[in-house]
Amino acid sequence: MSSLNERALWRGQPCAVGAWRGQISAAGILIGCIGCIIITASSVYTALKMGALPWPTIFTSITALVLLRAAGRTSLNEANVTQIIMSAGSMVAGGLAFTIPGVWMLGLDAELSWIEIGGVALAGTLLGLVCTALIRRRFVEESDLEYPIGTAAAKTLMASRAGGATGKRLFGSMAAAGAWCALRDVAGVVPAMIGALPIPGVAFGIYNSPMLLSVGFLVGGAAVAFWLAGGLIANFGIIVGGSSAGLWDVATAQGIVASLGMGLMMGSGIGVVVRDILPGAIRGARAKAHGIRAVSAADGDGAGVRRGLGRLDAGALALLVAAAALLICLVLALSPLACIVVVALAFVTTIMSAQSVGQTGIDPMEIFGLIVLLIVAAMGESDQVGLFFVAGVVAVACGLAGDVMSDFKTGKILGTDPRAMWVGQAVGALLGTVVSVAVMCALLNAYGAEAFGPGRLFVSAQASVVATMVSGIPSVGAFGIGLAAGVALYCLGIPSMMLGLGVYLPFYMTLSASLGALAKVAYDRVAARRHGRGSADAAAESAGETETSHEESGIIVASGVLGGESIVGVIIALASVATGFLG
Repeated sequence: MSSLNERALWRGQPCAVGAWRGQISAAGILIGCIGCIIITASSVYTALKMGALPWPTIFTSITALVLLRAAGRTSLNEANVTQIIMSAGSMVAGGLAFTIPGVWMLGLDAELSWIEIGGVALAGTLLGLVCTALIRRRFVEESDLEYPIGTAAAKTLMASRAGGATGKRLFGSMAAAGAWCALRDVAGVVPAMIGALPIPGVAFGIYNSPMLLSVGFLVGGAAVAFWLAGGLIANFGIIVGGSSAGLWDVATAQGIVASLGMGLMMGSGIGVVVRDILPGAIRGARAKAHGIRAVSAADGDGAGVRRGLGRLDAGALALLVAAAALLICLVLALSPLACIVVVALAFVTTIMSAQSVGQTGIDPMEIFGLIVLLIVAAMGESDQVGLFFVAGVVAVACGLAGDVMSDFKTGKILGTDPRAMWVGQAVGALLGTVVSVAVMCALLNAYGAEAFGPGRLFVSAQASVVATMVSGIPSVGAFGIGLAAGVALYCLGIPSMMLGLGVYLPFYMTLSASLGALAKVAYDRVAARRHGRGSADAAAESAGETETSHEESGIIVASGVLGGESIVGVIIALASVATGFLG
């Protein structure tokens, strides 16, 4: 490809021929691939166990910098590409974990093979990579979207403080959490639940999980407060209060709670469209009608492609789309019409994902998958298992898109070449496809299909929502109320997704995460007091540096804790599978 085409499509500014290749090294690829295997495997476990998937970008940024420095390499751009390879697979894992286990919950596991799971992952990955190549200019170069996760990753790398002390904190906390998990799940030395109370219909207690505590710590007080509020309303308002008042029995109350939670989460995803997507599209259409050069989601991206897309680029992307379509039709056995709908709407939903991640740092990938699922279901073009395939392909594409666009923002700040980042994403996502499919199949073989679902070993909250939408909603009225409330609350700036998560998840998970958020509040206060002991002048001079160091330290330890338990959990599952094969 000519240097002209490289500049036009990827940078929008002059660059030396092959300059982007200098930001990808053999050491970076090796470290990135090893990290990708570990992060992807742990992400599958975390997503299934917790019904949530915290962004791994900060964690991988620090890890990449530490390991590359140990190898004698100090380039921030190289570290950025390395962390991109590390983190890409986690979004593929999230897209699968948030959708496919619903098949097992419905007892349809006999109709699903690892080849089909791989087809879902690969088709979604290919579509996600194509879509991000097309929309990068519009949503990164020509947009003022903040991308909070990508910006934070750039600041972390620019700080360049990841020395020996940082590495010790990161891997020390990882080892401690992993050891605690082993003592709990293997040795049985520590209990899994603390303070459990026999409340009918309510799973009350504190789950002895460092991972849950770290999630609460990382998510923060405000968001977790709504999470806790949802849990209190659902469990003590609807289940305990409603059943005590004789309005319904406990089983009915649990169905109402599940339906309400699903409605709130799905309504939040629709709210993203109503508040964040449609206004911009309408403004763009109006401006275009008046002859003003304004870029809407579809028109702008097309213009960007026409400006910079060379024939080789266009041909390569077209081949990737064709490959995804073939996978959907031949491997997943969806009808040609359903295939066309999935491919076309994948582009639309990845735009929605980019907008959501750019504004909030949140990527409700499974919600976007549900939207397309409902459209295909209304057309009568698929059976139940096929509908899970639809949701999975779109969720993977949207998850990867959110990660890629956030990484593009990091690269814009650091000056990393977009082509190098896209190649890094492709490497990590394709490797992550293999790893995520292998880990999911290993967990299924180790624990069985009955281990997945609400109140079970792997909660799989999002997948349960998908399963319910496919099989039928327990309380249509509660779902409708939740749907309307989710849209309205999101439009008012209230995190309805977190509220819905609290309504839907078992209360012990909510309570445990809340303790993690409380620990974050205490941590911040102690750090502030220590900082306040110095002189006023010294404090004024070092305020920004101290705050950054304080925030980084908390993120490092919490990320290590989360990674430690999830990694050990995967190792335990793999060991269980191996033992079964041997004996």
